[in-house]
Amino acid sequence: MRLFRLLKIQYVAFQFGLDEFVLNHSRLRVLRIIVRTLTFWRKLDKPRGERLRLALEKLGPIFVKFGQMLSTRRDLLPHDIADELAKLQDQVPPFSLQLVLSTLEKEYGRKINEVFFKFNETPIASASVAQVHFAVLHDGTEVAVKILRPNLEPIITHDVALMDTGAWLAETLWSDGKRLKLRQVVSEFARHLDDELDLMREAANCSQLRRNFLNSPLLLVPEVYWDYCRNGVMVMERVKGTPISHVEELTTQGVDIPQLARVGVEIFFTQVFRDGYFHADMHPGNIFVGQDSRYIAVDFGIMGTLSDQDKNYLAQNFLAFFRRDYGRVAQAHVEAGWAPKNTRIDDFESAIRAVCEPIFDKPLKEISFGRVLFQLFQASRQFNVEIQPQLVLLQKTLLNIEGLGRDLDPNLDLWKTAKPFLEHWMAEQIGLRGLASRIQKEAPNWAIILPEFPRLIHQAFAENRNHDLEKRMTDLVIEEKRQNRLLLLIAVLLAGLLAWQILH
Repeated sequence: MRLFRLLKIQYVAFQFGLDEFVLNHSRLRVLRIIVRTLTFWRKLDKPRGERLRLALEKLGPIFVKFGQMLSTRRDLLPHDIADELAKLQDQVPPFSLQLVLSTLEKEYGRKINEVFFKFNETPIASASVAQVHFAVLHDGTEVAVKILRPNLEPIITHDVALMDTGAWLAETLWSDGKRLKLRQVVSEFARHLDDELDLMREAANCSQLRRNFLNSPLLLVPEVYWDYCRNGVMVMERVKGTPISHVEELTTQGVDIPQLARVGVEIFFTQVFRDGYFHADMHPGNIFVGQDSRYIAVDFGIMGTLSDQDKNYLAQNFLAFFRRDYGRVAQAHVEAGWAPKNTRIDDFESAIRAVCEPIFDKPLKEISFGRVLFQLFQASRQFNVEIQPQLVLLQKTLLNIEGLGRDLDPNLDLWKTAKPFLEHWMAEQIGLRGLASRIQKEAPNWAIILPEFPRLIHQAFAENRNHDLEKRMTDLVIEEKRQNRLLLLIAVLLAGLLAWQILH
């Protein structure tokens, strides 16, 4: 099956002329002429960006998600391609109304008019995994109904298997393959895809994020209506806002766009460092702006989590980076186990400084993150820095946030915006407030443990006494055995001496 899927991918790429993306290189001009001559029958009259978008749509969810991620990086793509790929965020061709109704009736086990008072047959948004319709409950509540696309699992399973095979080949044949942990990265990606195919999990993600930002002046997360949620259907509060990509419309509404960009950065760092739980699919199609200028998040299929240890090391790296303390950045990598223990800190520090120093004090519009990432990759390769699979989603989300910030305010200084937040967070973690917070957090456990202290101490002493008694008994047994062996040896010697005297 993997072979057939691979052949289909190659066929679709050829059908839509994606080979031209490679053949357009000046060094391949002759080869391009030959291919065009031999494939004169192909109709490639559509613009290249549209052909790429159509090919990704035809290949399925994983390829659509790849296009969504690329669409946020206008600094890395020509504008015509970025504009077309942006349509993948919420304008993927919808599946038929007949499939929508049959899916709903199958999930609920009754007619759709028994579940909803009104149901809008035209989808308001359609993406790679699901599409959304507006509806009204029988009590008059306006809701958004998210419906999973049918028959997705086999396609995704085959594509993930292909990715795993490719990762295995890369790890086997490429010297950097094992260091990059490509198969673990694919496994992490597949795990989150599984979550996206179960809308009950997405509903739980939405509920958790809403709880984290309840009454927040920064972010609004819709309420989930659990009585109407199923594995293939999610029903939540209908939220009203303007897509964040419609900058001109937001400006007309009086929204402070530079402030909006700064708030986006603050929301990201709040999710990561305060909660260790973040929305990991923050492309413009999933973000709206309300009348009160708050961000409105939708689509909670992919969420990232971080352990306290990950958060601590990340915060140390970010803060050291913002303060240009590259020696601390290098040291933190070694302490976290991301770089080998025998790494020379001074050499690693110099490599990091060479990459990062030129981009400080520059607005986003003057930074080529493609070049920065390439240089960081070269430095990590030189010092055998291991890729952390649990941080891949964070890296992807950070790229989304940076791309979003670039679209909103090219003059945004990402570093200066994030630095005060991280300094405050670190003060909360390692200062007196951090100590007080941890004591308060552990107080319920102490309330249970403290009354048991006398018994636990007595038990510990008793165990020590028993251990000492057992040790003394063991020593006595060993000593007795040693003495018995000595007596036996003396008896044998005496018997031998007596026998020698009798014989002589």
